[in-house]
Amino acid sequence: MTFVGKRYVGAKFNEKGDALLRMNSSMRSIDDVLAVRKGARLGAFTMNETDLLKRITVNPKIFGGKPIIRGRRLAVEHVLGMLAAGDTPETILEGYEWLEPEDIRACLAYAHRIVAHERVEPPVVDTAV
Repeated sequence: MTFVGKRYVGAKFNEKGDALLRMNSSMRSIDDVLAVRKGARLGAFTMNETDLLKRITVNPKIFGGKPIIRGRRLAVEHVLGMLAAGDTPETILEGYEWLEPEDIRACLAYAHRIVAHERVEPPVVDTAV
């Protein structure tokens, strides 16, 4: 199984569902492996929406209080714009060393939460000719 992102590959699971990982050349240390075991994306095991949304914060001193990722100067709006423009998550991750795949998922979860509460009435179109 391959992880989304640039660091973790080759995940397998034992009968208890624990991740059995091997290090690849881009991993810096065994700490990278342990970080994955503590809650990073593991195939079918992913963070729930509540945990993802904890990654989205607001600071009135940064971008006028727009939602940002983990207190950093990267707005959710910017990540969504890159995705809408066709950038892949992998490309975005390469551009921001500190960014994690879960941060991108958090942006999508945030957008989903916002849009889910909107009601937009589509225009009425007369199809009778």
